[in-house]
Amino acid sequence: MSDRVLVTGISGFLGGHVALQLLNSGYSVRGSLRQLAKADAVRQTLTRAGADTSRLEFVALDLTRDTGWAEAMAGVRYLQHTASPFVLETPKDPQELIGPAVEGTRRAVTAALASGVERIVLTSSIAAIQYGHADYGRVMTEADWSNLQSPATGAYPASKALAEQAAWALVDAAGRHNDLAVINPAVILGPLLDQDPGTSSMMVRRLIDGRLPAVPRLSFSLIDVRDVAALQIDAMTNPAAGGQRCIASQGSYSMAQLGALLRPAFPDRRIPTRELPDWVLRLVALFDRDVRDNLGELGVVKRVDGRRGPQRLGRTLIPADEAVIATARSLIAFGHV
Repeated sequence: MSDRVLVTGISGFLGGHVALQLLNSGYSVRGSLRQLAKADAVRQTLTRAGADTSRLEFVALDLTRDTGWAEAMAGVRYLQHTASPFVLETPKDPQELIGPAVEGTRRAVTAALASGVERIVLTSSIAAIQYGHADYGRVMTEADWSNLQSPATGAYPASKALAEQAAWALVDAAGRHNDLAVINPAVILGPLLDQDPGTSSMMVRRLIDGRLPAVPRLSFSLIDVRDVAALQIDAMTNPAAGGQRCIASQGSYSMAQLGALLRPAFPDRRIPTRELPDWVLRLVALFDRDVRDNLGELGVVKRVDGRRGPQRLGRTLIPADEAVIATARSLIAFGHV
């Protein structure tokens, strides 16, 4: 069988970086797009990034439709399922997010199992691990799952947990547990490949656009997109990855700490490092549903065990300052701030 890899969601932030590293490593890549009209733009993006795109092809796939999945898997050795719906605003109906995430994962994994791919690599999230717990004094590991019964677990973490659980159930039912490898990345930052800022970079844009006098008392675990892509590719062939989850996190940082990391690199920009009083956010929450949905995160530091990632790669991960500065420079270069 050829070394062809199907990368779902190739036009996305992570999907593009996965395709770039695959092509640079000598693999053939078949990228899925909802609309093939985007194919030329994706090819041009990867060419500008230095990839040999002569081994790149495209197929049309939709997470919500059965059409084309069997044909897309033909001649594929590995599946990289990075595609997943993400929204900037919390939907009124959680199923608007959960349904496509779960059904899309089921379609991808079912088709991959039917075609006999050697390894399925699924991009999940630490959101599938760290929500709805009563005790955040401990470090969470790959053994943890978000509590889907908790009101603190919103639509996005529920979609990631349920989609990942569906994938494990399918491979277990087929007796192929070790043919699935899951990467659970933190908030993904790093250099953009094209004009699309994605969603993760919005946090950095708010820090550097000069509009915020102070930042909320929120903390996030972070990871550079280049490290996530490297872990995704390692998971295709590494025996230790089969049947395992892998948290991808460089560490946890508050928004104020991120501002402090950015300030030396952008001395001419007004970058906040002071934290807003919680009562200000609670006042805003009276009028803003998205702020209201995140009030429970104020002052909460969720720590995850990120040791498995560097062990797999055999090196240290890209530091947080390099990841956040690379994001900011990309946003500026593409004219987003």
